[in-house]
Amino acid sequence: MTAADGGQVALIVKVATQLFAALGYDGTSTRQIAEAAGLNIATVNYHVGGKRELYLTVMERAHQAERAALEQALARLADAEPVPAIHRLVDDYLDFCVDNPEIPALWMHRWLSDAGDITELERQYVKPLIAAVGAALRPARAAGVIDPDVDLDYTIWSAIWSIHGFAKGGVLDDEGRRRGTGDRAALRRFRAHLHLTLHRTLGLPGDVP
Repeated sequence: MTAADGGQVALIVKVATQLFAALGYDGTSTRQIAEAAGLNIATVNYHVGGKRELYLTVMERAHQAERAALEQALARLADAEPVPAIHRLVDDYLDFCVDNPEIPALWMHRWLSDAGDITELERQYVKPLIAAVGAALRPARAAGVIDPDVDLDYTIWSAIWSIHGFAKGGVLDDEGRRRGTGDRAALRRFRAHLHLTLHRTLGLPGDVP
């Protein structure tokens, strides 16, 4: 592959990621991707295959980015005091979603049955990451730091639902205007709420760090 070809592939994937995140897989056509990239459909198909193949590439890259960030965060969790480390883990994931808003958007479209004929991604990508977080938190529960009656799976999912929802949709202020991750005050308020909610849900000792 020449440098020019590599540049076109990178552009196509970037544009496709933006469109899939905004419109969903079902709402995006190869023609839209080609036009947004300033290319023709034949060039797009030549470099990345059809829409399905391109979508799989986009989701694979999104997963790799999320996995790398999560592995780094979990590595810190293993070497720190559990309560502040758990809060740091929440912060790390929230920051990742703020910095990469297209990734929660891609997954939220799937929650709404987007790309319903592509069914393997949750098993292939999501389940291992959820299992890794659960495994990292279990020692804290065994040590009595986390309430033993807490359902860790549902707690993890609750955090994901909240963070993805805020990253994608934000909240409405008193005047009905949408405030999201680009609003520092709204982000700070959401972060504080998220920490307090998880601290109480997990039954963590002491005050919220």
